[in-house]
Amino acid sequence: MISALSYLGKLGIVHRDVKPENLLLDQQLNLKMIDFGLSNMYKPGEKLATACGSPCYAAPELIKGLEYLGPKADLWSAGVVLFTMVNGHLPFEDSNTQSLY
Repeated sequence: MISALSYLGKLGIVHRDVKPENLLLDQQLNLKMIDFGLSNMYKPGEKLATACGSPCYAAPELIKGLEYLGPKADLWSAGVVLFTMVNGHLPFEDSNTQSLY
């Protein structure tokens, strides 16, 4: 997953919806990242402003409606995915989205 995000970064692409549902494994157990519907192009150091993605995986700056660096937001989401893989539950979860925020 980190390798895929690194590759996207070299292409100037930010995914903005990194979550388990968008990560697939092929028959050789190679990870495939899918669903680039919220992705965007960016230039190094350029901040983005569109809040998007899944709330449980979104970086705090997206939740707050602040400008953000796309690769860092993707890295946050990847960290949430890895936490969930290790612990079997999300680090931040609430059925009430407002409480989650």
